[in-house]
Amino acid sequence: MPQFVWRGRTRAGGAQEGVLLADTRDAAVATLRRQAITVTNIRQKGREIRLLPRLPQRVSAKRLAIFTRQFSVMLDAGLPLVQCLEILAEQEDSKTFSSIIDRVRNDVESGASLAEAMRKHPKAFDELFCSMIAAGEAGGILDIILQRLASYIEKIVRLKSQIRSALIYPAVVISVAVLVVWVILRYVIPTFEQLFAGVGGEMPWITRMVVGASNFAGNYSLVIIILLILAGVAINRYHRTYRGRRVIDGLMLKMPVVGILLRKVAVARFCQTLSTLTSSGVPILDGLEITARTAGNAVVEDAIMAVRKSVEEGKSISEPLAETKVFPPMVVQMIHVGEQTGALDQMLAKIAQFYEEEVDTAVAGLTKLIEPLLIVFLGVVIGIIVTAMYLPLYSFLTQIG
Repeated sequence: MPQFVWRGRTRAGGAQEGVLLADTRDAAVATLRRQAITVTNIRQKGREIRLLPRLPQRVSAKRLAIFTRQFSVMLDAGLPLVQCLEILAEQEDSKTFSSIIDRVRNDVESGASLAEAMRKHPKAFDELFCSMIAAGEAGGILDIILQRLASYIEKIVRLKSQIRSALIYPAVVISVAVLVVWVILRYVIPTFEQLFAGVGGEMPWITRMVVGASNFAGNYSLVIIILLILAGVAINRYHRTYRGRRVIDGLMLKMPVVGILLRKVAVARFCQTLSTLTSSGVPILDGLEITARTAGNAVVEDAIMAVRKSVEEGKSISEPLAETKVFPPMVVQMIHVGEQTGALDQMLAKIAQFYEEEVDTAVAGLTKLIEPLLIVFLGVVIGIIVTAMYLPLYSFLTQIG
């Protein structure tokens, strides 16, 4: 009969361990449960047997928001914590997330706090989520904290969606335009080139330029595609480095139109995150550190960490925030007022709401601005190609006349 080495907790919370003879792992766990022992780890003769399989732990923000909202409603209705987790695991469509919730429930049953159990799955529950859960457990307001978390995640998802929608539209249009121009250069222009060669005579400079571009596109198409792929991979690798992330993120913030939008998103996210954390009872230093980690931009992250260092030395938030030159003066002044009145979390929430509306306006304005610019760009490119192709024909017909 196999031997199982186990560790667990009694009802009183004391830790125990030992060796048990049983036919299977399930039989060993059942025997220990009858002895009022909750198993936290069990293995058989040198090989560890996990109560649940290890699965990929990536969970989308939208799925996490739904989970958090449902969790808060169940707790508010008076259901026990373990039962809530069990129900949520059973009704979750994603097997990955369902397994994570089940493991969290198992750890909670073993005597761990909810925050401790969730910290074991950092790709599903980040530091902000776990810190707020810990604050909610300590203050006995877990259902309220979950409601705030759900609202926060939903707002962040909305901000990301706005950025995505603002950038995808011009990217798709530009890609289609480039494809159309490439098809014209690759397949249409060579036909005209043969016609011009048969007619003879010297072609205008604009026609020679377009024909040269056509030859280049035809002879080096594969090379161009490979170089573009290599450039994308190189930029991606560079962005993963410490210096590269700061250089690229800094350039993104300095872009004429998109940079303004990204800066507004960064301000809205900073204020929303810090407001949610401080109103939930998380200490200000921890709140600033978590906010920096979730900033999404290396330049903003460095600025927030510089503010945290100054606050740790005894300064206010607004003074070092102004020195970073990342946040607008209006934001700094409103945070200063919030600190003076003792209502920092409420002031941050108002700033976040204001800048979320600003993001809406900026996205709408960006879409309206990009559309005519793209039309003008396409008109100019197509106009140059058409002029280059028909100008020699016009000259030829004139000579015949």
